[in-house]
Amino acid sequence: MIRFLSITSIVFTGILFTNTISKSNEPTIKNVAETYEIKAVKLPENLNLAGERVPIEKHDIRERMDRELLVNTYWQSNGLLLIKRANKYFPVLEPLLAKHGLPNDFKFLALAESAFIDETSNVGAAGMWHFMKQTGKEFGLEINDNVDERYNIEKSTEVAAEYLKKSKERFGSWTLAAAAYNAGNYGISKRLEAQGVTSYYDALLPDETERYVFRILALKEIISNPEKYGFVFDQEDLYTLPKTYTVKVDTAITNIASFAKHFGTTYKDLKLHNSWLRQNHLNNRSRKLYEIKIPTN
Repeated sequence: MIRFLSITSIVFTGILFTNTISKSNEPTIKNVAETYEIKAVKLPENLNLAGERVPIEKHDIRERMDRELLVNTYWQSNGLLLIKRANKYFPVLEPLLAKHGLPNDFKFLALAESAFIDETSNVGAAGMWHFMKQTGKEFGLEINDNVDERYNIEKSTEVAAEYLKKSKERFGSWTLAAAAYNAGNYGISKRLEAQGVTSYYDALLPDETERYVFRILALKEIISNPEKYGFVFDQEDLYTLPKTYTVKVDTAITNIASFAKHFGTTYKDLKLHNSWLRQNHLNNRSRKLYEIKIPTN
């Protein structure tokens, strides 16, 4: 009797659920504008990260990929902002990635990390590549109250490339290297070993890392095919990086506002191009050679 009631309950629940989502023959009266629709996205079958195929035929992989595509497609304001910023910074990143031996797809990892805005995360990660202080210092970045090279695009990209290439050597996969950028090499290695697997797509990982690679893939797909996902814009709508020239300095700068004025620009504009300068002076007691970008008027 108990078993019979249980089965009946399950079947009955299934019927109710089916009836709930099935389309009625009666005309639908929309509670929104007649032209408003939220359309399910179709998953591309040839998704890859740095040439490594995504096994989209697996049910959990399809659902995780679908989630990130939906979130990033229908969070329209954020999606359009990311497209605009990508146009500004991808031309800077692409040759740096090539120079340091990273696949071009890793520009989407940088975008996923920081959204290309100079804000420190709630755990203290900073710069385009979102390095923590300790990690940045371990890889040779100067980080103090006066100078923070996590905000230097050229230097932080070089360090990110070094980190990711070491992860690739360790795991044999760019996909796992990307996951390790989020969870750490030790964290990924420990989980793979405990579970007896060698693929990101076969491992059970913390929720943030479970979503991480799929967010990168979603950004790659949407930004590479914006009109396919409903993003419409003119080229003039996109952000661009103003031209600059470089001044090399191996001495202290007592007042950066005066330094900027000497080169015909403002403190604000100089700091926008050199956010690694954290104060209104540069100590430089060691006579290190710094390269400062000056905006071209």
